[in-house]
Amino acid sequence: MVEIRVKALTREAAEIAGRMGFTAIQEYRTADGTRIDLAILNGGQKLLAIEFENSYKWIRQRLLYNIVKASRAGFSELWVVYPFQAPPLGWIKEYALELGVELRVLEPEEFREKIKGIKAR
Repeated sequence: MVEIRVKALTREAAEIAGRMGFTAIQEYRTADGTRIDLAILNGGQKLLAIEFENSYKWIRQRLLYNIVKASRAGFSELWVVYPFQAPPLGWIKEYALELGVELRVLEPEEFREKIKGIKAR
């Protein structure tokens, strides 16, 4: 079974974001009581919501849930770190855009590279 080391990746991403001058909050609590695995903030500006998904079961439903959480919390970008091949997203990606959320599904290694390039908006 393929798994990602969520705690290690979360810690690594938080450290990188911190070195870049951003605030990284693990288990970011939203106003409606849900949690986002890792939130990257620039002062009060919400830059990026990151979710780690370790199971291939129900992934489309998990993506929808994560999109809604990110949107309701005010994030315009959501990265989902997923160690398996992403399924075709079709209307799910369109729905994310309707809610104003840019969705990216990244494998762990791709995530490690992309987190180093986050920028303030």
